[in-house]
Amino acid sequence: MVSSTDSLLRIIVMTAFLGGFILGLTPLNVNSFEPAYAAESKKAPKKAKRKASPAASAVVRYVKAVSKGDRLAVGHLDFSCQYRMVSASAKGVQSFPKKSDALYDRCWEPIAQANAEPVQTKHQAMNVLWPGTGKLIFFGEPLDRYPYAASAFVSELLGKSPSESGFRTKVLSVKRLPPASFRIRPEGDVVAAPATMVHLRVNYTDPLTSPVTYAPGTVQWANPIQRPREALKAVTLKWVVLSRLKKLGFPGDLAVVNLPVVPAQGHRPATPLLAQNSGYLKDSADWWSPSDHPDHLVIAVGLATQLEKLDNRVAMLNRVLMIDPNQIDALTALTRDLYEAILENGAAALPVKVTGKSLANRLTEFYWDTYAEHERLDISLGMEMGGYAKPTTADYLFRMIPAMEKLAELQPQDMENRFRLGVAYRWNLDQLTAIDTHQALVKALPPDRASLRARALTELAWSKITMVAFNRSLDDPAIQEAYKEAEEAFNLSDRPMDKFVAAYTMAYSLVYWPNRDNQAMLSHLTDAKRWFMQVDGATEEAWRMLLRNETLKRVIDADPAFQHLVAAGDRG
Repeated sequence: MVSSTDSLLRIIVMTAFLGGFILGLTPLNVNSFEPAYAAESKKAPKKAKRKASPAASAVVRYVKAVSKGDRLAVGHLDFSCQYRMVSASAKGVQSFPKKSDALYDRCWEPIAQANAEPVQTKHQAMNVLWPGTGKLIFFGEPLDRYPYAASAFVSELLGKSPSESGFRTKVLSVKRLPPASFRIRPEGDVVAAPATMVHLRVNYTDPLTSPVTYAPGTVQWANPIQRPREALKAVTLKWVVLSRLKKLGFPGDLAVVNLPVVPAQGHRPATPLLAQNSGYLKDSADWWSPSDHPDHLVIAVGLATQLEKLDNRVAMLNRVLMIDPNQIDALTALTRDLYEAILENGAAALPVKVTGKSLANRLTEFYWDTYAEHERLDISLGMEMGGYAKPTTADYLFRMIPAMEKLAELQPQDMENRFRLGVAYRWNLDQLTAIDTHQALVKALPPDRASLRARALTELAWSKITMVAFNRSLDDPAIQEAYKEAEEAFNLSDRPMDKFVAAYTMAYSLVYWPNRDNQAMLSHLTDAKRWFMQVDGATEEAWRMLLRNETLKRVIDADPAFQHLVAAGDRG
């Protein structure tokens, strides 16, 4: 198990290396930022090399500098930074300041702030995506309508990913624009500079760390339903480059416009005035699909199972399932982890610790079954709605159910998932769906599969009991049906666990009969205790806990005939 952030990073580095070895992915390097025609010239050395556009070269160098957090190189190429230098001088600037000058940090600050804007900083409960809070770049608005800085798509967070291969670039086109105009000083004359538009294709190399958007075409409704998300595979960025700046007093002759210079006061327009701005090129995005490097996703699922923290495991599995919703291994791992997390939360609320795993799980399920009939707070109020600082049991439940549904659709032969899906519906108070799910299992399991059929019958009984109990509809015939199903389960199997569960279920169902038979309830509880004490991990203390739940306790305390079932006169 991985126990530290450094170890997590080492695992991801190893993943990227293995993924690159298997899939042919190449790490980020200087050549990755060369224009396409430069790469082509290397393959054909006999032909004359095509001269690179100075504007395109400036953009490639600027993007590389931004992705590495190179403040000096960014300062030398960024228009806003050069403008700050020259506008502060009455006679212009002949050369750039020294490397140690604090100006470069001041120039970098607004770029860093713009790049941080789409970084996910809010905890997403169980909707978290790898690489996690504070590391995930999530563009939550339409790319062509939200004023993200172009540098946000090639930020340091991407350029310095653990695999050092966050993206590759390729120059697509270079074309002239009408000159840009601006004043160097507020009361100075308007000057002009030639402008060039460079279209740069950015290809993200790792589907696990690339930026995320809402799925194209989705609509934001006025409800809390989670909108589908997708991982960006590539975008085309527009970069405006201004030239011939030295004659205007700038220290460099070329500058890339990323963020405009916004006046501190007054209503003057931003500098410079441009025919087109830098940014995302509309309709240029491409997203990762299940057919892109499926082996990489398999490796990611394997790594997820090795991560120690549940949040990290869920984040990695969510990322895989965002790209391929039908990835069975990821669905299996995610639903297993979330179900176990719900059981752990329930076990922590029990007054007794049970050592036998099977019995402990069953008693915890009983806890949530009875809890769903009454309080319901922990399994109905999510982190965001409740204002909590960490995920709640409800968050686990809400994320688990759709994953279980998808797994049941893809692998109906996975009986354990279908059993648990019905239980999850019951806890979520999706009453009729819970009953239908367990009814389908009863029909699918013949009598010769005695233990599984007995389990299906008791689960069906509990789904009906929960419906009657929560609705307080004691005249509902479903409660008599639940008793009969538990009775069939009791007669079907000879396993102590099955016998105990069935007898206890019959006794519990009688609480909600219009004319309750306390003698019959006592008989069933007596049988239940006898079989319970034969199950691994059973103790008198654990048995007393079963009698102290809110529903049974009222009946037992009111009738002295039950008292011999409570050891040492302990009635809780």
